[in-house]
Amino acid sequence: MPDEALSSGALPSGWPKSVKSAIQHVISLAQFAIVAASGWAANALNPRARQAAEMERQGAQIALLTEELRIKDTRLGRIDPRRRPHYSPTERMAILQLKAALGWSLAQAARAFLVEAETIADWLKRIDEDGSSALVQLREPVNRFPDFVRYIVQQLKVLCPSLGKVKTAQVLARAGLHLCATTVGRMLKAGTPAPKPTEAPATQAEVGEAPRSVTA
Repeated sequence: MPDEALSSGALPSGWPKSVKSAIQHVISLAQFAIVAASGWAANALNPRARQAAEMERQGAQIALLTEELRIKDTRLGRIDPRRRPHYSPTERMAILQLKAALGWSLAQAARAFLVEAETIADWLKRIDEDGSSALVQLREPVNRFPDFVRYIVQQLKVLCPSLGKVKTAQVLARAGLHLCATTVGRMLKAGTPAPKPTEAPATQAEVGEAPRSVTA
């Protein structure tokens, strides 16, 4: 009897031959059960049940993304540091933005992206370099002050998704950029336009000037 075999510790003969495929089938079955249960809860009349289902879905997504990152980091970590591919200038900017959003130290950011802390420090020192050969670059040119404001609004939504339109406007006001919530909403709905090939990268004088007030 199967139950008796499990209770006694005995295993079916030849079971190791199919253990890996069995693991795949069990995980797929579990995923099917989770999706079915989540679908029922998401359509429930009770708002608490819907909220609980959404929180469970987000928690599961975080766990899966964490495992995905672990696998990728393990693979990259096996490569000799001198042979690892360099981050592109726009990837360096994205790393620095994420570091700022998470409040990481140099060491924390370095561990997360498999580089040395001195490398992150060098990126920060040279972040305002100008020209096509700059070590750190934005993924789209920001030559005008309105473009700079729009970029900041959209990046805040990416890195701090819990911020609503009003809270985003309040955060910008503390930095000296006064926008109303409806303007923030329009910038978020507009999305990020594709960069124009003829545009030059932003200069330090144009983007690094003192904050000024912008009233919608």
